[in-house]
Amino acid sequence: MRRFTTVLTVLLGIFPLTFGSWFLFSGHGAAAGFGIDPWPTGVAAGYFGVKGIRDIVTGLNLLALFALGQRRATGVLMAITALIPITDMIMVLSHGGTAATALGIHGLTAVVMLFDAWLLLREGRTVEAPQPVGVHS
Repeated sequence: MRRFTTVLTVLLGIFPLTFGSWFLFSGHGAAAGFGIDPWPTGVAAGYFGVKGIRDIVTGLNLLALFALGQRRATGVLMAITALIPITDMIMVLSHGGTAATALGIHGLTAVVMLFDAWLLLREGRTVEAPQPVGVHS
């Protein structure tokens, strides 16, 4: 199970790097898959860069913590970071996007992230044997 959690965590760290780069370098192309149409044009298209860098930093934070061996802290960050796809899902639903896109992309991403967070946090639990009275470690 630890190997599965490792692979899932690394993938969940790499995916935002991919999506973020796509938004930075091909904003209109990436926007089509997000679920809100039409996307901003002109000066407002600067939001592509905002979304892109948000995704890249998210992925780098998760991967850096994980690479440092901080599996439990990565689990906490993963759980908190799941708020991003949850909010994205709400935005798609409330701005004319389809329920299929909102739930199938953003909702599913949030569920997978929360599942991975749970796996990482569950790994960190250890039960210490009770010490006999008067014995100090």
